[in-house]
Amino acid sequence: MNLWLRVLHLIITSFFQPKLDPVRDVSRLSFRVWPHDLDTSLHMNNGRYWTLMDLGRTDIMIRSGLWRPVLKHGWVPVVGAGQIRFRRELRPFRSFTLETRILTWSDSHVVMEHRLVSKSKDGSPIINAIALVRAGLYDRKERCFVSVSRLMREVGVQAEAPAAAPEVKAFLKAEETLKSVA
Repeated sequence: MNLWLRVLHLIITSFFQPKLDPVRDVSRLSFRVWPHDLDTSLHMNNGRYWTLMDLGRTDIMIRSGLWRPVLKHGWVPVVGAGQIRFRRELRPFRSFTLETRILTWSDSHVVMEHRLVSKSKDGSPIINAIALVRAGLYDRKERCFVSVSRLMREVGVQAEAPAAAPEVKAFLKAEETLKSVA
């Protein structure tokens, strides 16, 4: 139930936040680790990280205005691949920020970065986890992924895909390799 409350909170508050340029801006969402986020080791469950990252992508979709064409056309967000690196645990009641941004894109998919960041006692940032995700919007009627150029036009953005950083290239190469595995 808590996830539905977080989704509802996100949807309501997103409409009162400034518009977000999906190519240049970073979505920042604040959270706290609650008891229902914990696993048996009494830190945030690894699956919860992925679930919260969904909210970062949703925030970008809402605040960029992409939610309108998504609803109008019945497009479905689909994550095709993800890789995460856990660096520091998130203990109960710890506050943290989820930072989500688009790094680059291909014809039909974007590569996004998610960072979960908390603060040390002296206030300096601690990266608790960092993830890369390859995602797109699937058009069930057309039975294909919507082109990123169309998505950009829908939200009034013109941009060229930034060059992929070495870690993004490695992530995409690993994802292609896994496609060939039965």
